[in-house]
Amino acid sequence: MNQKPSKSWEEVRESLEITPEQEAEIQLEKDFILACVAAREKAKLTQRDLSEKSGLKQSSIAKIEKFVNSPNTRTAIKYLHPMGYTIRVVPLADNRVGTH
Repeated sequence: MNQKPSKSWEEVRESLEITPEQEAEIQLEKDFILACVAAREKAKLTQRDLSEKSGLKQSSIAKIEKFVNSPNTRTAIKYLHPMGYTIRVVPLADNRVGTH
């Protein structure tokens, strides 16, 4: 069998041609999901506990926390509300791409 050599992550990333704006959006989403996980852990809830309190499937929670699925607004609210959290819109820092 002829196997092609594996590409490095940097080669794959470069081939995706992600713009700086897209990179910033990805980072915001990652930060949001990490904050959700931190809230769950601070509440000392397992994914199963949160599933029972929120009505979300445990497998859905796991997929969000593993960055497989991106939560929509309704799902994020269902995830956060049982722990006493909400979503709030706040200004970004001035270090955004394209602002000077």
